[in-house]
Parts: sequence; C-alpha cells; structure tokens
Amino acid sequence: MENEVRPYAPDAYIDEKKTQIGYEISFTKYFYKPVELRSMAEIIADLKALEAETDGLMAEILGGLE
Repeated sequence: MENEVRPYAPDAYIDEKKTQIGYEISFTKYFYKPVELRSMAEIIADLKALEAETDGLMAEILGGLE
C-alpha cells in the first residue's frame, strides 16, 4: 500500500471492517464453453419440414365444424 498506492493517491486508505480473506473463482469465466448455434439454413429447413408435417392439420381439426 505504501509503495504502490500512496505515491499516486495520498488520501487512500484501507477499511479494515470490509477486508475479507478468501477468493472467489468464477467457474463460468474459466470453464464455460458456449454451444455453437445452428446455421440459419438449418433452422429454415426445420421450419419448412414442420410446416409440411402439419399441413392440413388445421383443416382436419376444423373439418367437422364447417
């Protein structure tokens, strides 16, 4: 503190009531590996496949009501 801080900030102080012993390790920062997102082409292909799969489903549901 005296050698590293006081020369640059002479009014600096340490609040002993807030001093804590220990260290917190952020596991996310060091160990998280993000999942690669799917390409837009894959997503569009899946949406088109779902749309084709459900084609006529609404007509089938509402068929008896018309």
